[in-house]
Amino acid sequence: MAYSCSLFHSSLASKSNFPLLHHRNHPKFNRPAPIVISCSSSSTFDPSSTTSSSNNNTPSPQKNRRLADENIRDEARRHRSTAKNTLSAKYVPFNAGPDCTESYSLDEIVYRSRSGGLLDVQHDMEALKKFDGAYWRELFDSRVGKTTWPYGSGVWSKKEWVLPEIDPDDIVSAFEGNSNLFWAERFGKQFLGMNDLWVKHCGISHTGSFKDLGMTVLVSQVNRLRKLKRPVVGVGCASTGDTSAALSAYCAAAGIPSIVFLPANKISIAQLVQPIANGAFVLSIDTDFDGCMKLIREVTAELPIYLANSLNSLRLEGQKTAAIEILQQFDWEVPDWVIVPGGNLGNIYAFYKGFKMCQELGLVDRIPRLVCAQAANANPLYLYFKSEWNEFKAVKANTTFASAIQIGDPVSIDRAVYALKNSNGIVEEATEEELMDAMAQADSTGMFICPHTGVALTALMKLRKSGVIGAGDRTVVVSTAHGLKFTQSKVDYHSKEIPDMACQFANPPMQVRADFGSVMDVLMKYLGDKAPKH
Repeated sequence: MAYSCSLFHSSLASKSNFPLLHHRNHPKFNRPAPIVISCSSSSTFDPSSTTSSSNNNTPSPQKNRRLADENIRDEARRHRSTAKNTLSAKYVPFNAGPDCTESYSLDEIVYRSRSGGLLDVQHDMEALKKFDGAYWRELFDSRVGKTTWPYGSGVWSKKEWVLPEIDPDDIVSAFEGNSNLFWAERFGKQFLGMNDLWVKHCGISHTGSFKDLGMTVLVSQVNRLRKLKRPVVGVGCASTGDTSAALSAYCAAAGIPSIVFLPANKISIAQLVQPIANGAFVLSIDTDFDGCMKLIREVTAELPIYLANSLNSLRLEGQKTAAIEILQQFDWEVPDWVIVPGGNLGNIYAFYKGFKMCQELGLVDRIPRLVCAQAANANPLYLYFKSEWNEFKAVKANTTFASAIQIGDPVSIDRAVYALKNSNGIVEEATEEELMDAMAQADSTGMFICPHTGVALTALMKLRKSGVIGAGDRTVVVSTAHGLKFTQSKVDYHSKEIPDMACQFANPPMQVRADFGSVMDVLMKYLGDKAPKH
């Protein structure tokens, strides 16, 4: 027995400039479709695959397998459509007016506009609008949980909205994304009086942070550039930890050299070991992140090293898919609030861009209000917001447990302000004690979060206390990294070894003598304290 589940309907595709996405028994999908990769497969009945029992000798459901000598790339290549791609994207100056004619191909190596401003990836929205919102919802939903290359990735399942022109053979992916949207039932109820609080665990990812979402896009494009013989020998970044981990992993997967500038003694051991383990060339530099960023920009201007920091707008194309994913996970219902930790500030804009594209293309009818949460020790955006956007001043970032957002002169300040102004957004801050307490409280309810998520939860607590966020508001807190990267900060907190911090939710181990009576005394007291009060 054999069948085809090809995403292309060849007879209809030949009548149009657009191939058709083929959904059997769904005539409403008889409309033009953008270029996608087929998931065709075939199988024949294999007697050895049957399952027998004393009562049932019927064959088990047949499994669709690719050819024995194929991998998933080969299979995708074999079923690829030859129809002309009709979707495109390009670099344009960020927030440029409609009369601006400056633009660049994504195959050019360019990071700033002619005036020195930021660039943005602009998609051909008119081409995308040829398909209605229902079409895009169904297409994206149909790819979730699959292993079809490259759609098993939460990023590349939205390929048409990310890098529509890249060849799937050039994509470097660890099937990132598709991260857990966790219902924080106990935390919401116990600490906030909320029943619709969610945590988007972007840190449950290949290298333990949301940076994977952007790095798969950037390294894939670099892979393409190298095949096009562009002058790219390696890829470099300045990092507070997570960017370097993602860059080194994806470059290692593609066989591309990676160069990392890290601020000496300012990131966790877990973060430092990741690029080392993945074979990156690591420079530990006696400066902070802003100093590393200045150096990497100067170096990439002189050497054939491609800049991977969020100054490069390609990464934001991957990061915006987390916003689309949140909508998918709510069955395309829009939450009221989304709270994002902010350091270099590219991510808050990426979330805005993902939500806004969904609104503009008819998948949803509104966007959520955004909150950017900053550590008080590195809070230039918060200060700018409190001045009612009158004057931005970079700050000297002080040490914070939320080390990945310890940035005083963020590259994406303009992007962040644009996102917040256009989403009726808010900026909040968290002191060191507040963020560590929030992290401990969240962990006590079954999570294991990073300090940056503690910053976001502190912002939520303040906005909930002031009444800005209501008890019934559906709220999503974006968790940007895995708590396992920051175990030392948790050890210090629960050991009460942080100077000038009460660590009021610390839970240190109880020291007990090795005899039955002592153990029983301790346990009886503990159980008595925990027994339900009637």
